[in-house]
Amino acid sequence: MTMADAAKLKTALHDKRFPNESTTYREARNELLEAEIELRRQVERVAALRRRLPTGGEVAQDYEFEGEAGPVRLSELFGPHDTLVAYSYMYGPNMERPCPMCTAMLDGLDGQARHITQRAALAVIARSPYPRIRAFADERGWSGLRLLSSAQNSYHADYHGEAENGSQWPILNVFTRRDGKIRHFWASEMMFTPADPGQNQRHIDMIWPLWNVLDTTPEGRGESFYARLDYD
Repeated sequence: MTMADAAKLKTALHDKRFPNESTTYREARNELLEAEIELRRQVERVAALRRRLPTGGEVAQDYEFEGEAGPVRLSELFGPHDTLVAYSYMYGPNMERPCPMCTAMLDGLDGQARHITQRAALAVIARSPYPRIRAFADERGWSGLRLLSSAQNSYHADYHGEAENGSQWPILNVFTRRDGKIRHFWASEMMFTPADPGQNQRHIDMIWPLWNVLDTTPEGRGESFYARLDYD
């Protein structure tokens, strides 16, 4: 294939052009577009691998949480679904305020909850007492998330949302219900792996609009930006 043929192949991706764009810009954009298409394919390959995971470990106990209507068991959280997505929120009883980064992610997830729950059950679980969690959620304006307290059980410790010293970890766990048994399916384990240089573990980037939007900008995420609960 000649260089001219390669150039024609790149420009054949689509026929849309933007006002006053240069040939240099279009060539670079086409190269990036090919990488974006390959990234989309890689995302689907990873998702397919995830779906093919073998059966995970059976949940040892039917944890009892505290929610809006009082005590509720893990088995009751599934509702009509066979899958439960559960996020461990960094808001422990000894924390004055919850984790700003968790909160930023949940700001976005709250709006998506009504869509997600058409396909799977969704819960956000924190170690603080339920009234404390609810008060902060009301302050934040959350209305779509099912919020629960694990203050009286070992769920956070068992599923890696809490360290031995009581410090909190963020982790997304997915559980399945099959043949009357509840099993663990997947967790965002990149939280516990070494980060690449200049990055953090980015274990839930795929569900977090904040970072995906910033990645489309020329400034990117930056090296020091950290979400806050409030901005001046």
